[in-house]
Amino acid sequence: MEREELAAFLRRRREELRPEDVGLPVGARRRAPGLRREEVAALAAMSTDYYTRLEQQRGPQPSEQMLASLARALRLTDDERDYLFRVSGRNAPSPQVTATHVAPALRRVLDRLDDTPALILSNLGEILVQNRFAEALFGDSSHFTGHARSMIYRWFTDPGERLVYPEHDRDRQSRAQVANLRAAHASMGSKSRAGELVRVLRRESAEFAALWERHEVANRYEDHKVLIHPQLGEIEVDCQALFTEDQSQLLLVLTAPPRTEAFDKIQLLGVLGTERFSSA
Repeated sequence: MEREELAAFLRRRREELRPEDVGLPVGARRRAPGLRREEVAALAAMSTDYYTRLEQQRGPQPSEQMLASLARALRLTDDERDYLFRVSGRNAPSPQVTATHVAPALRRVLDRLDDTPALILSNLGEILVQNRFAEALFGDSSHFTGHARSMIYRWFTDPGERLVYPEHDRDRQSRAQVANLRAAHASMGSKSRAGELVRVLRRESAEFAALWERHEVANRYEDHKVLIHPQLGEIEVDCQALFTEDQSQLLLVLTAPPRTEAFDKIQLLGVLGTERFSSA
């Protein structure tokens, strides 16, 4: 672990970020450039004391999970993330870490979307990050582990996952989920995480196995759908997807026309937050 290099790298990256770069209010005049240490710590879900010790060259060696959180908080590129791991005395990020590292360009766009649901997903349907509107609509997905991190997996193994869609639209959504996974499978290969997900779902879901045999393949760039919120009822939204160049991640934005009932309900999502999930 190269403590001096790690401390200097963290400090420089922190100083180069601005509050608006990470979706924080600018607030009062700042005495120092960039983000405050406590802001980086909050973004990385760690204590301010822990982060401060890293910058002061006296902290313990960070775990891979902690480094991945720091990379996301500091909006590091892939090369910068790999460098962070190396100077911390860790091997190159594992395939799991690499797959869930949010594309900085998509994250910058997401950080500016503060009035409508938006989320970044992997091509396997894993929610990598979401804003508060999306969390209020879909719930907090951070507790899922293993195959359950994939919305595609949960769609075919957990009936409760389908309640957000009207019953008449669920068959269409099932076909779309499989078509999306087949596109990921084609680009990643049968020995990849996509291949493993396909094998598991074919064993666990007869519906998935039958749809997989249809050989439908598609990446949806836009859609019009109705979503169901337990308190607000049906919300009619337009969905736009922005993919990274390699199509491994996408930013999904849900909107409704101004001065419509759906638009008003989306604004209410920001007020309701995730209260319904925490009290369930």
